[in-house]
Amino acid sequence: MAKAAGAKVIVVRVTSLPAPMVYEGVVVALPTEEIRAEIAARVAEHFTALKSKATALGVDMETVHVEHDQPWQAIIDTAKQKAANLIVMASHGRRGISAVLLGSETQKVLTHTTIPVLVCR
Repeated sequence: MAKAAGAKVIVVRVTSLPAPMVYEGVVVALPTEEIRAEIAARVAEHFTALKSKATALGVDMETVHVEHDQPWQAIIDTAKQKAANLIVMASHGRRGISAVLLGSETQKVLTHTTIPVLVCR
């Protein structure tokens, strides 16, 4: 779709650090910098693979890694900063209790942005 439109693709990956756990009254926190480094390495691998595919297809692509506790907000903020014309997102299509418990980042983006959103399922 991006190639046909001559559009640039900006891939946004939002990650957050794991929350500390409480076990029998003791707060157990993972080493933050080690976790950040591991996440950054995995995201970089993913971005490298995506860039190869985009290049092979002749699509201009930029990657953005954002650390944020609310992915939907980070997606909207990044789209605004990059002056995006369209946000394209996937949806897991969760329903019922799993949708309530896990929430829907796609639904939150749809609800809170004025930028058009294309949802792929």
